[in-house]
Amino acid sequence: MGKKNKRVGILTAGGDSPGLNAAIRGFGKAAIGHYGMELIGFRDGIRGLVENRFIELDTSALSGILTRGGTILSTGRDKIHKMLVDGQVRDMRNAVVENYERDGLDALVLLGGGGTAKNAFRLAETGLNILTLPKTIDNDIVHTDTSFGFATATEIATEAVDRLHSTAHSHHRIILVEIMGHRVGWLTLAAGIAGGADIILIPEIPYHVESVAATIQARMKRGSTFSVVAVAEGARDLSDTADIQAAQSLVESATTPEAVRAAKNHRNAIIDSQREHTFKLARELEAATGLESRVTILGHVQRGGTPCAIDRLLATRLGGAAAELVADGVSGVMVAARGEGTDTVPLQDVAGNIKLVPPDHEWIMTARHVGTGLGD
Repeated sequence: MGKKNKRVGILTAGGDSPGLNAAIRGFGKAAIGHYGMELIGFRDGIRGLVENRFIELDTSALSGILTRGGTILSTGRDKIHKMLVDGQVRDMRNAVVENYERDGLDALVLLGGGGTAKNAFRLAETGLNILTLPKTIDNDIVHTDTSFGFATATEIATEAVDRLHSTAHSHHRIILVEIMGHRVGWLTLAAGIAGGADIILIPEIPYHVESVAATIQARMKRGSTFSVVAVAEGARDLSDTADIQAAQSLVESATTPEAVRAAKNHRNAIIDSQREHTFKLARELEAATGLESRVTILGHVQRGGTPCAIDRLLATRLGGAAAELVADGVSGVMVAARGEGTDTVPLQDVAGNIKLVPPDHEWIMTARHVGTGLGD
């Protein structure tokens, strides 16, 4: 009897990101064409996996998707151990195990970011053969040089900063551009440096409004009647940062489920009250400098559209590497980008961790060297 071809499932989870289709294609073409595997794609992320909704993926299904944004499989943000089903929050890991066996799978590949790594680790704990590929525009996944989606988002945000320079200069204004990044500042830092922003504000470096205003005033004294400020979604001044940190400490010190829920509600209420922090900063800078201030929020435009060449290349080579690992029987790992090659990282080392911008990172030093204000 001949050796059975491996049958593999693949899905995309979390937020959409440029390069997802390129990764599906990269894995699929290598898995099917080079290793003779069968491939199915689960729809709508983890929910499709639980509900066993999938499509057969062959070479024709993979044709023409390299340059497409979004994901042909659609996506979702469900948590496998806390999933809303029929109005109740339930742990659906057993349902996935049953579907995995019913579908005759030998491995399951998840494309996603931090939340997906947690889901993947929980599924791996059940004994399933699980691999992940790092996807996020935030570049906040640990133990990988970068993630696909980041390069494209950086180009989009950089172009926005470029364009805002001309209107800021024409009207002698302060233009604040809010860039995605709730917890980390990689995207804002990269786009700010590449676009020549005068000030860059990121979550890792709480800012002083007085320091930001002083940078703008110093520019005015040198004859520059405008400033462009790149602001991460999660950037906060010292006071707001202290409030969030104190609320998070209450969450971490809570000892009962009721206390945890109450503490989380308190923390989330504080975060909600700060949602328009960029507009608040604009008003404060206008009062301090006398210059008109305007806010531009890039929002989801940063996640859409055609992936750039760098992301297509990265997603394709990570996908191909993942197919080789599945063929070799490797599981329980994330396929990481490492230099010009790839590496494997145990899922338990990825799940629950986040890659912050270090205060002494080369990009931070570069920003300081060229005179960019960081608000500290």
